[in-house]
Amino acid sequence: MRNLNLVHLNGLRALEAVGRTGSLLAAAEELGVTPGAISQQIAKAEAQLGRQIFERRPKGLALTEAGRAALPKLTEGFGLLSSAVASARSGDDRTLTISVAPVFAARWLVRRLDGFFRLHPEIDIRIDATTRLVDPAVSDVDLAIRVGRGDWPGVEAEQLLEQEIFPVLAPALATQLKEPRDLLAVPTVIDSQAMFGWNVWLDAVGLQGAAITPKHRLNEASLCLDAVISGQGVMLGWQTLTVDAILGGCLSVPFPVRARTGFAHYIVTAKGGRETAKAKAFRAWLKAELGESMAALDAAIGSQVPAL
Repeated sequence: MRNLNLVHLNGLRALEAVGRTGSLLAAAEELGVTPGAISQQIAKAEAQLGRQIFERRPKGLALTEAGRAALPKLTEGFGLLSSAVASARSGDDRTLTISVAPVFAARWLVRRLDGFFRLHPEIDIRIDATTRLVDPAVSDVDLAIRVGRGDWPGVEAEQLLEQEIFPVLAPALATQLKEPRDLLAVPTVIDSQAMFGWNVWLDAVGLQGAAITPKHRLNEASLCLDAVISGQGVMLGWQTLTVDAILGGCLSVPFPVRARTGFAHYIVTAKGGRETAKAKAFRAWLKAELGESMAALDAAIGSQVPAL
């Protein structure tokens, strides 16, 4: 234990996170600090250890031989610490902590949680709304819901829903549209943080290379949705973002084509971890709720949209 007095814990966390994720940026996102802060913590930790853990290369940091030897033990150690903290915090084991992107939480999940509470009043839900990647093995998060390709290293990822995108706009604007090409004259609200572009949907309807007419560029999908609901243009939405606005009559889907992005919603859990009863209950409820929600969306779009 005396060796722990040689180096600060934050420095060890920085060494482990960069070594495991492979980059300063990814480690900074995970730990909720800036890349500059991570770099300073690494330099300080190396000075305290008296040896170099990373080589500085033009393309980034690379583990030295000493770093490669230490990394597995650091990862194991922080995993044990995280488990100890989780055990200390969850005395009655009632709380289920879920990490989820804010847009999914606000536009779909939170609106439906009463249904889960009615089924499982013995479980308390704590939502950690963040886009930051979280490793459930080294945090107090029981499970995460993320959109991606499902190839995150070091975790288990179960696909929930394949992401499909389609134009949505206010009903008053939708009446002007007869064919997909008509959308090119409608001002476009663009989510600058989206993992896909308009080309994905335009290609799917045979409009390869067509140019859209940008109006707003916003860095949050919920803001884009609010702008579109207010009649300011058209955006590319996806199922969980738009389903409630479509069912409520605030949005129209002018054409039936829903293009696949290659991404999907996933439940992410610790690799090799034993799933708790509360996590199993939430997983089962989430799958059933998504199934009902998507069936309602399919029916609504089918009733709105004529075949092309």
